[in-house]
Amino acid sequence: MDKEISKPDLKSPLIPIPENGTGNSGKPNNESRRDSSEISAELSKQVQLAGPLVVVSLLQYSLQMISLMFIGHLGELSLSSASMASSFAGVTGFSFMVSPITDTQQRNGKCTGNILRSSLWSKTVLHAGRTHAKSNGRSHGNGHSHSPHMVFNSKNIHSLWPRPRNLNPSGIYARWLIPSVFPYGLLQCQLRFLQTQNHVKPLLASTSIASFVHALVCWVLVFRLGMGSRGAALSIAISYWLNVVVLAIYIKFSPLCQKTWTGFSKEGMKDLVGFLSLGVPSALMVCLEHWSYEALVLMSGLLPNPQLETSMMSVSLNTSSLIFRIPYGFGGAVSTRVANELGAGKPKAARLAVQVVVVLAIAEGLLLSLILVATRGVWGYLFTNEDEVVKYIAAAIMPVLAVSNFMDGIQGVLSGAARGCGWQKIGAYVNLGAYYLVGLPSAIILTFVFHFGGKGLWIGIIGGSSLQGLLLLAFTMRTDWELQARKAGDRVNASSIPIDMAAA
Repeated sequence: MDKEISKPDLKSPLIPIPENGTGNSGKPNNESRRDSSEISAELSKQVQLAGPLVVVSLLQYSLQMISLMFIGHLGELSLSSASMASSFAGVTGFSFMVSPITDTQQRNGKCTGNILRSSLWSKTVLHAGRTHAKSNGRSHGNGHSHSPHMVFNSKNIHSLWPRPRNLNPSGIYARWLIPSVFPYGLLQCQLRFLQTQNHVKPLLASTSIASFVHALVCWVLVFRLGMGSRGAALSIAISYWLNVVVLAIYIKFSPLCQKTWTGFSKEGMKDLVGFLSLGVPSALMVCLEHWSYEALVLMSGLLPNPQLETSMMSVSLNTSSLIFRIPYGFGGAVSTRVANELGAGKPKAARLAVQVVVVLAIAEGLLLSLILVATRGVWGYLFTNEDEVVKYIAAAIMPVLAVSNFMDGIQGVLSGAARGCGWQKIGAYVNLGAYYLVGLPSAIILTFVFHFGGKGLWIGIIGGSSLQGLLLLAFTMRTDWELQARKAGDRVNASSIPIDMAAA
């Protein structure tokens, strides 16, 4: 058992403020000091967990980005059309698939942490598998229910684009993305199930295989078989299914998953109310943020030069999303670490995990922002051959995008900590206020009233993400970690099945 220190008081702020500014001899108070070995150990745990998760997240997102890169080299019209269709697919399909499944990460994480302090092994590990089966069932239902929804929306993209000639390629790409929604939902269940048990190596292996195959399949379908944007969209579904099959084989036959995955059963239908109590706020927390960014692409189609603006937004949004994979991986790691430590009854370790990840996010954000500004003149050529698009991005967008990425990194890791604590409802309210009361209205005013163009869209959304990060930081700094640990234990015990049932 990790060594628990007696100070500082967990009801004190996350970032302690020394009395009179500093302690004796100009040094911080003793209450703010932590043993260096403890900090190093926590840093090592997070890096070991977050490293593979960052790579997995980057490789997963690379599937859609690689497809857009191939499409971008077909022409500016193809890139702008695929960008519009991808935004619709994200709003009407993919966001709905991933959001309820985030509940699985928080619940399974606390079960895994509970194993560290409980002898009721059969009780906790079976609950983890049961929650995974339950989320798999939800993804089945969501996949089938949102496919016709995406078909309907693919026929109505023209209502948000003032150029009728762009309807056809956008609608085609959106319809050909539909087969990827169902395997995407299954894949998210598998990722959360393995991540909460710290089984990240199989995730890294399977995602690497799928990404390598995707590049080959996409090239063959787009250029060799002449399918164009249809082939780029279809290759995403093929790669998702490949990843799902590889992970399903691992979960079924790996000795590490024999006790946590017992297959589908009627037990997966129990405690659906408890599952939905966190699943629905999780959906809102994720979807509200995703929709606000996708709205930028839709609004860019209303500007005077829609092809240029949507092409710019496609490149910049994909760049931002790619960079966000790093803090997203750290957010997943700290979510697991916080859930594990709270479930194990170790609130001090959970608090330290949050402190460490915030420092990592700040360092990562500064470094990548500098790199992004330094490469602004050539980065756009990865997506398109159009000089007009590349110059527009380099001159007007990249400096603003660098600031946006820095703020996204902070709020990304704090959102992960919030999920680990089970604050999905708080996160939903924060995202609603930050993005829909501040971010999007500011973007609309700057773009369409003050005529800032595409830059105004990004400046406005920066205001939303900054407010989101500040609110989450305020909640985190005032957290009573001992109370959170007690609540975590109560939730695990209340949702676990009886011992005799687990043994049956």
